[in-house]
Amino acid sequence: MSFRADVAPILLDNCLACHGPKKAEGGYRVDTFEELGNAGDSGEAPLPGDKDDGGELLRRLTSTDSTERMPADSEPLPAAQIDVVRRWIVAGAAFDGEQSGDPLFLIIPPRRYPEPPASYALPVPITAMAFSPDGKQLLVGGYHEISIWNVEDGALIRRIKDLPQRIFALAFLHEGRRLAVAGGEPGRSGEVRLVDFETGIVQAVLARSADVALDLAVRPQNDQLAVAAADGLIRIVDPEASATVHTIASHADWVTAVAWSDDGTLLASASRDKSAKLYGGDTGDLLANYQGHAAAVRGVAFTPDGKQALSTGADGKLHRWNVEGAAKVAEVGVGGDSFHITRGNGFLLIPCADALVRQIDLTSNAVSRTLAGHQDWTLSAALNNDGTLFASASRDGEVRLWNAADGALVRAWTAKP
Repeated sequence: MSFRADVAPILLDNCLACHGPKKAEGGYRVDTFEELGNAGDSGEAPLPGDKDDGGELLRRLTSTDSTERMPADSEPLPAAQIDVVRRWIVAGAAFDGEQSGDPLFLIIPPRRYPEPPASYALPVPITAMAFSPDGKQLLVGGYHEISIWNVEDGALIRRIKDLPQRIFALAFLHEGRRLAVAGGEPGRSGEVRLVDFETGIVQAVLARSADVALDLAVRPQNDQLAVAAADGLIRIVDPEASATVHTIASHADWVTAVAWSDDGTLLASASRDKSAKLYGGDTGDLLANYQGHAAAVRGVAFTPDGKQALSTGADGKLHRWNVEGAAKVAEVGVGGDSFHITRGNGFLLIPCADALVRQIDLTSNAVSRTLAGHQDWTLSAALNNDGTLFASASRDGEVRLWNAADGALVRAWTAKP
């Protein structure tokens, strides 16, 4: 019986909400193996010193007294799960991970995700898209998968599976053969998987978090990944070593977006804590903190020269501000709640909750084009590598392709296998 493979998932699913680092009912925590063995306010040892004594943990799981039984205010654990915990304790309650102080989500082995539906009864909101490096295919985030569509006719080509429940960001590494996929299960787990694009095989799990991974960005020159997550952390990951280089804990709430400057020396982040921040690319040190939105920030980017940052979010405005001193230079109204920024040659694409995508000219700091036609929130946008074609997608699963030269609609379809 394995703690990391058998017991930890039970604790994560059923106990962590009331006995974690932020909320520890009865002074007891189960978020790490070390904490699991520490007594709470009762002073009773959760795990037995003698395997013939089940300990307080097992007693609480099996108690017939509703005021003592755990989980509180819910049905008892299924008998099969209680039996797993019991057999692990009887076998010696051993820890079989690497570091007993690691969070549960890190020690649980990477899972094989369930197959997505053969066909969707309803479309899913599209929160991530990317063009293939040759521009001939459009990748669309789905449920435990990415669906890949032919740009020429909107036909489904294939599906890449074994991916997180919800997909929030897609990015190719510079060589164009490997794809980083960020996502997770809200409130439970997040991760970034590295996929061989040609075969669809998952090669590695590069980063894991206690809540969903909401964005990622590939660093120019060296392929390091910046990963934004709803656990409030930014992780800088080396995909070759599958190792975390830096963990940045600067935000007080979800980190919703990240972006590198063109030379890779600066990293920007956006957060639900109403701030956008800048860091040194090599060190992760905080360099600037922009507080001008007074609302959740959901998108960030840099100007090509790296001297200014751009951010947008729930205040319905694009903010342009200096890297040096974080002083606002300009703002542009974008009509409502807005999401991740896609930067093109001299312009930005910003999807908005009013079902429109706005194109912002960086020279005039003004809306130069409004792409209309979606019937629900637009949540994501993408631009092909040669800048000739845009894609936008909405909460109702619709994808629209636009000609970049004149903003004309090329085609539209519902990305529902």
